[in-house]
Amino acid sequence: MKNTILALLLVLVSGYWQTAVAQGSTANDRGISPRGIERITKEAHHELALLPYYGVFDFLAYKVGPDGTVTLLGQVVNPVLKSDAEAAVKHIEGVERVENEIQVLPVSPLDDQIRHTAFRAIYGSSELTKYAWESVQSIHIIVNHGNITLEGAVDSQADRQIAEIKAKGVPNAFSVTNNLVVTGGK
Repeated sequence: MKNTILALLLVLVSGYWQTAVAQGSTANDRGISPRGIERITKEAHHELALLPYYGVFDFLAYKVGPDGTVTLLGQVVNPVLKSDAEAAVKHIEGVERVENEIQVLPVSPLDDQIRHTAFRAIYGSSELTKYAWESVQSIHIIVNHGNITLEGAVDSQADRQIAEIKAKGVPNAFSVTNNLVVTGGK
């Protein structure tokens, strides 16, 4: 019998989840089953989505290992969000360890200007306005040293392309990387 488990990498974007399959055993020596990993994943998603400083200029992701380790990933503008994210998942039943690999973005007035201009360009677009009304916007705009990265999920390939075009029109931005995932299948 081939042993596999699902290691879920969840992107905090308005209920959209991305999954990745990793090879491993169906239960480890501690006895965490795929169902236990799924429960930890759902609870971690819930806890991180409720963080008060989590916004459109931050991107949080994580993965849950078969040994109960939660690895936090992403980039944040506010350093407090990094420690808050770790504290939020530490207390979840079954979490043995938290590896916090969240990057705190450097303070930069130019990056702030690019963030706000990109926000207006993307969320001000008539085609993408629908994403602005979600409690946690699904298009995250990460700016690091003048480089824009779009993270999250959209409903269609057209929305993905429009977001990229709008971001590429932002003055002073050096590059645009589009990591948006299409979840609507359109």
